[in-house]
Amino acid sequence: MNIAISLNDDIASEEVVALYKANQWSSADKPSELMKALRNSHSLVTARVDGKLVGIGNAISDGHLVVYYPHMLVHPEHQGRGIGRSMMVALGERYAGFHQQMLTADGEAIGFYERIGFVRAGRTVPMWVYSGTEH
Repeated sequence: MNIAISLNDDIASEEVVALYKANQWSSADKPSELMKALRNSHSLVTARVDGKLVGIGNAISDGHLVVYYPHMLVHPEHQGRGIGRSMMVALGERYAGFHQQMLTADGEAIGFYERIGFVRAGRTVPMWVYSGTEH
């Protein structure tokens, strides 16, 4: 299995939407907005196995102090193989030394992010205005 992690990949709408659908993320229901959001992110990381997109994540940042990681997905058939970790390492290297690296995690993702060094942010409470039901 040949895994390629990239911060400079070209992505096609069909492959991205398929990955989001495989993970049951509601963003797949808004493909035009999803693609604009990903393509206009400060950073975009992808993972491909033998050329097939199996992972994607993005970062929104001011470029100096703060970075937020809103999306990190690995196709369910490829989870547990270190792909998500490798993508987060690539993003983490880009934003090393930033004052804040932030994300919101739920469900099984909480343990994943804890294992790679993220901790609960003090007494903060996640809050949002959100028009979806999941992701």
